[in-house]
Amino acid sequence: MDAGSGVLMTDTCVTYQTIMPPVLGEHVAYGDIGVVIHCNSVLGARSNFEGGPSALAAALTGRTPRYGYPLDAHRRGTKLIEVSFTPTALHEWGALGGVVGKIAGDYWQVPVITGLDRVPGSDELKHFGAAMASFGSVALFHIEGVTPEAQRIDDVFVGAMPAASPVGIADMRALLGGSLHAGDMVDVVVFTAPQLSLMEMQALAALLEGRRAVVPLLAVTSPQMKPDADRMGLTARIEAAGGTVLSGMCFYQSYARELGTANGWRNLATNSAKLSNIIGG
Repeated sequence: MDAGSGVLMTDTCVTYQTIMPPVLGEHVAYGDIGVVIHCNSVLGARSNFEGGPSALAAALTGRTPRYGYPLDAHRRGTKLIEVSFTPTALHEWGALGGVVGKIAGDYWQVPVITGLDRVPGSDELKHFGAAMASFGSVALFHIEGVTPEAQRIDDVFVGAMPAASPVGIADMRALLGGSLHAGDMVDVVVFTAPQLSLMEMQALAALLEGRRAVVPLLAVTSPQMKPDADRMGLTARIEAAGGTVLSGMCFYQSYARELGTANGWRNLATNSAKLSNIIGG
């Protein structure tokens, strides 16, 4: 940390789980799409997808650009999504986010989701939002009775509600089934995008207990989370099973194509819908 400027250099895409998260109505300027959609939607803070220069300018000046999602008019719902099931695993939440993102398909569309039978947890909403932003460039969603600006569905609609777009479990399964095929061999397994929380690290360590990875297995977490994972023994348990724990990096921005070529990797398995969408490019 530079004591003179008060700037903390870090490499994380989960600031809302690791560094003081913004609160309802707070104006911020973030660049990572997963951070923007989570903070806009789940926390009720206000940011656009900012590029590096504008985000840096906001940090230096204490001002954010006056357009888009900091303004009330752009935070109203534009599409109604009725889901007929509630996902049970993180990869299913990511797949549902991908489906909703495809339906929205536009930065200025704000989907409003109804039909879930419980409140999703932090990691579930993390995968849901990150995939929606990746598949549809969506920066804000509302969930009826869950997200702070949509305690009632008419809180976020002005005038007549749009016709609902139904989403069922078959839609989620269709997205999940679009990558690997029967007979394909997995060359590398990657848990990232977004970086893993402490709870995800704990779950992965438990799944690997008594097992041994037969292909490279990478678990990517944040620089803030890694020391706690070390302290709880989670890093050691994952590495004892043959995994590699990485901190403060982004797999798909770390020359993924060159990594694949150098190691002979052709097929990657992940529970991240966001990563599966990006890595195909």
